[in-house]
Amino acid sequence: MKKYIMALDQGTTSSRCILFDKDGVARYTAQREFPQIFKIDGWVEHDPLTIWSTQAAVATEALMMAGSSFSEVYAVGITNQRETCIAWNKKTGEPVYNAIVWQCRRTAEYCEQLRSEGYASFIKEKTGLLIDPYFSATKLKWMLDNVEGLRELAERGELAFGTVDSWLIYKLTGGKRHVTDVSNASRTMLFNLHTMQYDSELLSLFGIPKDTLPEVLPSSSVFGYTDPSLFGAEVPIAAVLGDQQAALFGQCCFASGDVKNTYGTGAFLLMNVGKTPRVTRDGLLTTVGWQIGDEVTYALEGSVFTCGAAIQWLRDGMKLIESAPDSEYYARKVKDSGGVIVVPAFTGLGAPCWDPYARGLIIGINRGTTKNHIIRATLESLAYQTNDVITLMREASGLEVSTLRVDGGASQNSLLLQIQADLSDTVIERPAFAESTALGCAMLAGLTVGLYSSLDEISALRKDTTAFTPCMSQDERERLLSAWCRARDRALGWANP
Repeated sequence: MKKYIMALDQGTTSSRCILFDKDGVARYTAQREFPQIFKIDGWVEHDPLTIWSTQAAVATEALMMAGSSFSEVYAVGITNQRETCIAWNKKTGEPVYNAIVWQCRRTAEYCEQLRSEGYASFIKEKTGLLIDPYFSATKLKWMLDNVEGLRELAERGELAFGTVDSWLIYKLTGGKRHVTDVSNASRTMLFNLHTMQYDSELLSLFGIPKDTLPEVLPSSSVFGYTDPSLFGAEVPIAAVLGDQQAALFGQCCFASGDVKNTYGTGAFLLMNVGKTPRVTRDGLLTTVGWQIGDEVTYALEGSVFTCGAAIQWLRDGMKLIESAPDSEYYARKVKDSGGVIVVPAFTGLGAPCWDPYARGLIIGINRGTTKNHIIRATLESLAYQTNDVITLMREASGLEVSTLRVDGGASQNSLLLQIQADLSDTVIERPAFAESTALGCAMLAGLTVGLYSSLDEISALRKDTTAFTPCMSQDERERLLSAWCRARDRALGWANP
């Protein structure tokens, strides 16, 4: 008898597996963190084999916790860190270089060159994306140009490129399938939003052979089946969504104008804009939300590169806290940050600045500053950066963002959400189950295999929420936001040689 939908949630700092029942209730969870690789300032890499081994391990662990096997799983849904890309040998199935992570800034100079050559509008119109090291195309080009033997391997048709979802599907299916979904493809800077295909002009610009790339399928598809020699049963991989699109789906943002923010390693605010791509001329991105059948849903997105990673920095780098929840405990020991502002631009700044050369800054320290002020200021930086994106989205869409649905690890911090409500003058709505990313891919997998008949049936499963309402005066809000903007602007361009 089938019992569970399995969500494989492959994130930037950990791999997770959650088993959901048909009612959308998370029954069993397993998670493992894995190392980040920092070879050079601004470079971020992962070991692809570690990504795979931790993801396979938590899938097995979750089933062991449930006393179940793969034969009792209806379907697998995959959600993943998006722009991170991996290259492997098609013949051996072995990776040929470390995964280059979405946070990595190694191609900043090349991106600057592309902008100076006038490609910004060309790329934005086709892909909805800005020219930035964030996206996969320049990372793939870097690998071809800098990893010995890779170009030759590609020319022989023996090289496979993929985002993390493609790598996991390849491994889960025993090397049988090299595929991706439209939401992940739309983050590569090689995918045309209007034709819904890889763009030949962009492939030529970046020098990337098309046959190295995975086949693109709708998000709700059977991408392949788990290899029974690995897992003991053939289970359909029935949904794939980039993590932020999965969270948009998991928050049931099915109507145009619905907005969510995920406080993960980064923070990502997405707005459902319906069935037509809306390419804007500001710092927002246009992306594919998901595709079900022939129907494509698009979204506007604002990306904050450092969010939960700033709390991790307090824990692992600065040793100011022992665990992430400690940040709320210590931040509540002071009534405010005492004038201290932290700009956590560890790997540059995303929207609205899009500056890969920005670097972290702490300003406003005086003799009375304590560690509690710095912890609170770091927490506040998450809300300030998110508010920058909300402001931009309001202006670009012409829609009033009166309610923001939130999820992700840091959304469990109630102080952060109250600060966010105050700074953004917006009601913040937190669902009872905060892991919307995993829930979204699980629910979509359930839809694919017929467990659910419609999006309305999925919406009915959404649990009770907690609301945080703004209670700050407009004068105080404007004073704080003005100080943040001054501090943020001081961090710009710091690492530019």
